[in-house]
Amino acid sequence: MIDSFAELTLQARDPRRLERFYREAFGFETLAREDDRVWPGVGKTARLGLWSPGPKEFGDEGGRHVHFAFSAEPGTLDELARRLRGQAGVRGPVEHPGGDRSIYVEDPEGNTVEVWDFFRRGSGARDGVDALR
Repeated sequence: MIDSFAELTLQARDPRRLERFYREAFGFETLAREDDRVWPGVGKTARLGLWSPGPKEFGDEGGRHVHFAFSAEPGTLDELARRLRGQAGVRGPVEHPGGDRSIYVEDPEGNTVEVWDFFRRGSGARDGVDALR
């Protein structure tokens, strides 16, 4: 019934600064701006919420996470890594067992962002879990 993420929200001391980073680094266009949040679009079916700290509806609270990953087409990571190196430190591309590749970058708020070509190689989520075992 569920086929992908619709939204990922990050807490940011300066949502506009983070908006600028994701636009310049990844080409995400802003869908909407509100008083305490900005909504860049990610692909065709998702958005990234960049929210300032403070109380939100539904009792949401900011916090730390390990990292998150965007999906990319195979063959695009080298060019993306070159472009990102002018804006942020980049690790990779890193080749994983099975041939999939990732790059890792830290955004201005300290979030680790992975860009991974795994799912675009025709592998499914279950394959990814099995590969980690």
